[in-house]
Parts: sequence; structure tokens; C-alpha cells
Amino acid sequence: MVKNRNDASFPARRLLVKVLLLVITGGLLWRAVDLQHTDKAFLKGQGEARHLRVVAIPAHRGKVLDRNGDPLAISTPVDSVWANPRELAGEPGRWPELTRLLGLDPTQLARIAKQRGEREFVYLKRHLAPQLAGKVEQAGVPGVYLQREYRRYYPLGEVAAHVVGFTNVDDIGQEGMELAFDERLRGIGGAHRVLRDRLGRIVEEVESIRSPKAGGDLVLSLDRRVQYLAYRALLGAVKRHKARGGSVVVLESRTGEVLAMVNQPAYNPNKRADRVSSRYRNRAVTDVFEPGSAIKPFTIAAALESGRFKVGSKVDTNPGMLKIGKYTVRDPRNYGLIDLSTLMQKSSNVGATRLALALEPRELWQVLTRVGFGSDTGSGFPGEVEGVLTHYFDWGNI
Repeated sequence: MVKNRNDASFPARRLLVKVLLLVITGGLLWRAVDLQHTDKAFLKGQGEARHLRVVAIPAHRGKVLDRNGDPLAISTPVDSVWANPRELAGEPGRWPELTRLLGLDPTQLARIAKQRGEREFVYLKRHLAPQLAGKVEQAGVPGVYLQREYRRYYPLGEVAAHVVGFTNVDDIGQEGMELAFDERLRGIGGAHRVLRDRLGRIVEEVESIRSPKAGGDLVLSLDRRVQYLAYRALLGAVKRHKARGGSVVVLESRTGEVLAMVNQPAYNPNKRADRVSSRYRNRAVTDVFEPGSAIKPFTIAAALESGRFKVGSKVDTNPGMLKIGKYTVRDPRNYGLIDLSTLMQKSSNVGATRLALALEPRELWQVLTRVGFGSDTGSGFPGEVEGVLTHYFDWGNI
């Protein structure tokens, strides 16, 4: 009896299975049609959204030029390598090839891949040489992409380093005129929306969001020819005298424009790895120096302005030395009785000292203050310090 009941119900179960299979098949077919027609636009949009990226467009940094239009700092296009950690983590078998090309530590690459839940953009190496960038692109490692940037190049190297300065890897001014006029030189970056394929290559530029605006050029009063001559002369003098360092400033006498400004020791701004921070300082403007013989023309000017001296007035420098308090002022030899023009020509220490002592403190102080002693030059150079010139009220006997 049991056997007969099972045999009788078998056709019914078979029919039920067939009906269920037909229903499932029909449902799948309906969904396929629905996806192809009803939701086609939606799915296409979702697919593109997963490959659409907003890519920054760097602004071209303005040039730094000398007075004749010769370049002191220019920007050249380069490629940097970046990775999407999530995509990179899925291809560990390609890591050795990548570390070999970029000279990376394998453990460093593993750490980057572990950031897949935190970041979608990590630089692997900045500013590659064109040949290396080409090899990275040919390798086609999934999750690894190239990005166009600019690298700063300084044609004069260390010859003008202390004036021009340099930028960092992000093209932001760090020293010198690159820092002082960074806002003018930097420009404004742009952006565009692009469509990438599965390898990360840009296959279509969808739209421009913002066009980049190039930075403005900066023209300095430097003359690169005079700058080089000053650099060579200073370098030779430092080596010859075994000095720890030195500075040279060359001015246009009629306008006061700086034609050259060099320091030693120097550095090459094109070699980031070799830079030593202790050499960055432009000592010609950041350090305070005694004026030395440079103050003599202004002492003579103060004497002439007082009305008590003329160009032909005589100053007694005998016997070639002068005792003032515990100090002794000396000339290389005894110039005897000389006029003011000879005093200037011979750069007589004794003559200039006697002339200064013959003036009222106020007369000398007013001339020195008027020409800028005790104040900065207004150059805008980063780190420039003021000179030291105390008020004549505070002057005392030596």
C-alpha cells in the first residue's frame, strides 16, 4: 500500500519541479531584459561613476629671470607615480617588479597596500626621469598610475642659489625669492573630470572643472654674468685664504640695484639629496656685519654737509696712527697731511677717524640714518635683518 502511494505522487512532484524551474528561468529572463532596457541608463551611470575621477591639473610656476631676461628658475614637466592601495593589494605578485623599477623597500609597499581601507591615493615616487616613467607605464601594474607635475630647475645651480632659493617637491617656495614671491609665482591649479579604464589609463576627458592659471614671472635686478664673476671671485678668495665663508654684493652705484649677491659656503638647489640646511642662509642679508671702510664715504659726506670742510680741506694723519682710549687706529703707512679726495683714495683709517671726531655726533648720525644705516633695505628678502646704529644720544667716549 505504501509503495503504491509513493508511485502515485511521483508525477505530481515532477510537475512541481518543472513549474518551479520554469518560474525561476522566466524570472531570470525578465530580469535580464529589465537590466538591458529598463535600467540600462542607470547601470551605465553607475559603471562610469566607479571609473570617473577628478584629476588635479598643476599650474605652471612662473619663471625667475635676471635683468636681461635670462632664466634663473624654470619649471619642466615630469611624471610622478601614485597608487590606489585597494587595487595594489590585489596584485601582490606584481610588487617585486614595482619595487625594482622604483627602488622601493618591499616592506614599504606592503604598508601602503594595507592602507586600502583608508586612502585611495598614495604617492610612490615623485618626479621621475622620463625613461623611468615610461618603464612604469609599460609595466602596467594594476593600481599604479602616473600623474603629470612640474619640477623646478635652476640653470645657474649654486651660483645664484642664495638669492633665487628653491621649492620643495610640491613646488612651493622654501627659500630665497622662491619663498618671498611664492604667491605670485605659484599660480592656481585646475581640475578636470576624466574616465579611466580598468588599468587606470585616461580614456576620455569628460569635462573641465577649472582651468589652471599659470603663475607670474619674476624679474630680478641680478645680472647673471656679474653674478658668475662674483661667485668665481669669492670662491677663489675663500679657498686661497682658507676662510670659513664669505659674501659679495655688487650694486649699481647710480640706482642701488643689486647686480650680484653670492655667499660661501653654497649649495646646489638642483640636488635635493645633497642640500645642507646650514648653507641655506643668505648671510649677505641675514647677518649683521661691521661696515668697515664702506662707512668712510659717508663720513666724508657728513663733513662736507657740515659746511666746515671742503674737498680740498686738509686732514693730518701723522704719524700714521692714532690712539683713542685703549684702541690704536693705524694706516698701512704715514700719509701725512692729505685732502679729502686723497683720504678717500687711500682709504685712510686715521684720516677718517680724525674727520669723524671733528663732527658733532648729531651731524654724523643724521647722514648715516638718512642713507639707511640701522634699517633694512626693504628688499623683501626672507630673513633680512636691520643694521645696528644706536641714537647719538647714547654714544659715549671710547
